[in-house]
Amino acid sequence: MTGDQLLREQSKLFQPLAIANGKIKLSHRVVHAPLTRNRGEPLNRISTPENPNRIWYPGQLIVEYYRQRATPGGLIISEGIPPSLESNGMPGVPGLFTKKQAAGWKAVVEAVHAKGGYIYCQLWHAGRATIPQMTGSPAVCPSASVWDSPTECYSHPPVGSTEPVRYADHPPIGMSVPHIKQTIRDYCEAAKTAMEIGFDGVEIHGGNGYLPEQFLSSNINKRTDAYGGSPEKRCQFVLELMNELAQTVGEENLAIRLSPFGLFNQARGEQRMETWTFLCASLKQALPNLSYVSFIEPRYEQIFSVAEKDTFLQSWGLSDVDLSSFRKIFGSTPFFSAGGWDQTNSWNVLESGRYDALLYGRYFTSNPDLVERLYKGIPFTPYDRSRFYGPFEDNSVCYVDYKPAHEQEEAEIRGRL
Repeated sequence: MTGDQLLREQSKLFQPLAIANGKIKLSHRVVHAPLTRNRGEPLNRISTPENPNRIWYPGQLIVEYYRQRATPGGLIISEGIPPSLESNGMPGVPGLFTKKQAAGWKAVVEAVHAKGGYIYCQLWHAGRATIPQMTGSPAVCPSASVWDSPTECYSHPPVGSTEPVRYADHPPIGMSVPHIKQTIRDYCEAAKTAMEIGFDGVEIHGGNGYLPEQFLSSNINKRTDAYGGSPEKRCQFVLELMNELAQTVGEENLAIRLSPFGLFNQARGEQRMETWTFLCASLKQALPNLSYVSFIEPRYEQIFSVAEKDTFLQSWGLSDVDLSSFRKIFGSTPFFSAGGWDQTNSWNVLESGRYDALLYGRYFTSNPDLVERLYKGIPFTPYDRSRFYGPFEDNSVCYVDYKPAHEQEEAEIRGRL
């Protein structure tokens, strides 16, 4: 056995981990990160500019995607699932607010469980990162904050159009307190449904510039009431949401994803350490038995290079920042890290005690057997970024047609015969 083989086989990545306050015991710590893929089935097949389809549900293609990537004792975090029509940020994303959607997700859960895996439902509210043409209602936000960049456009042209739509042309409405309370009820109803149809837990998407992080960001949240005006008050929505969800599904079944240093969706807030330190300390105190917490690495960014991100961190006086202070706050709560992990940099990370598990996203798109490839040192199949976000005319391409390593090898042998 080579040194590299020994390193892989003895790695903590492939040792058990208890989450959900001990209720779930994972057999390894290679976690499938939440990945928006826009492969849902439209509820209304005929979509026109006058009557656009706005609801998608999981069909057999999505069932097959998750089935392929499930492993015995492995954890999958679902793609971001909108808890309401208002919350959906992109076409092709299946929500969890209709019976048909619930039935589709139940089939996904059953497919993962049939392979011995676990799956958490990530609930995602886009907030102001959507447009009225998508949801049929104004985009919502803590404040009526116009998009910082006047030229940044929504990801998909509206139905019947090829022209991109500028966010700045459709400024969001500020949420009233009753609207905030209703939004929390929407989350709780979806979380309740998720547990009823068999999801093993619920993760709240609290990062990437979506609604929870919009409340946390000082450049977006301009409120002066109980939900804004200071780092502590900007945390109120997330704390209230998590407390209500814990009462709904149990805190041991609840997790949250955070990106304290993220810039996506124009999150440009100040007081990063003050805000997220207060948030994390408050969460740990109020909900000490969360299933796990998941963080995005400070230098990992969807839209900027590491060098560009470092420039932002330097401007905030955070050149040497890492996640260690948040790790310390959460103590024994399982602590996950996402952001750029691959076959070259995953080793001896968990042994250091920095994290309890690592999340893999982009490489999971093109490697349904990613766990086995990591364990055996089999090279990853490269991903195709152009096929990340549908909907496409053929949604199966670069989605469920990637082969595991043993099938690739068999095909190559046949090709040489």
